[in-house]
Amino acid sequence: MDLKGKKAIVTGGGTGIGKGIALALADAGADVVVHYGSNCEGAQEVVRYLEEKGQKGIAIKADLLKKEQIVPFIQEAADFFHQKIDILVNNAGHLVKRVPVEEMSEELWHQILDINVTSTFLVSQQTIPYMKEDGGKIINMTSVAAHNGGGPGAAAYAASKAATLTFSKALAKEVAPYQINVNSVSPGFIGKTPFHDTFTTNEGRVNTVKSIPLQREGVPKDVAGAVLYLASDLANYITGETIEINGGMYMR
Repeated sequence: MDLKGKKAIVTGGGTGIGKGIALALADAGADVVVHYGSNCEGAQEVVRYLEEKGQKGIAIKADLLKKEQIVPFIQEAADFFHQKIDILVNNAGHLVKRVPVEEMSEELWHQILDINVTSTFLVSQQTIPYMKEDGGKIINMTSVAAHNGGGPGAAAYAASKAATLTFSKALAKEVAPYQINVNSVSPGFIGKTPFHDTFTTNEGRVNTVKSIPLQREGVPKDVAGAVLYLASDLANYITGETIEINGGMYMR
């Protein structure tokens, strides 16, 4: 996949799936702004990788729960890229914790929706002006949980990912006149990530893999491949769509 010279932003690009996506974009020739919330070292690793390849990269910290940090984050990214952004990957997200609906506080509910869907809205909103002249690609991160309700105690997470999926379709219609494509990727069980290291037991891993027709966990590279495709010219006539990446555990 050739993305040489393209200017990309990856939120949550210092760890897990986001880091895998940022590294894949680097391998495809893109320059990358690597957003991070807390994992500075992971983001800097991606930047060093880019620089070793002769490409441009910068790590930018921002709390995506706060619009007052999102606005300067995107401004700094645009300045780094001389006011041009070709690719936005809204990857940042979090389950926060597993809590049944009966026990969930309003604060936790809003926190989970804000990090997963409100941040996607705000980051997209701030980025679109830099894509209007030449078009661009926005790729949002949803989840198989948007379809099946997720695991125990994940109602807010599942709801936020379903909202992200539908938001992507609505946004795709709005920005289509500017040749901006908006699509989603929907991962299933992607192992070797902080998400499942934190929220999934060993027993849960084993049982989940048994339910997957391909009989294995996914890895970040599985998701990155779909993102590269959607970010490339090969996907110029695709918008408002979702690619399921789950080994067959959910089929539409």
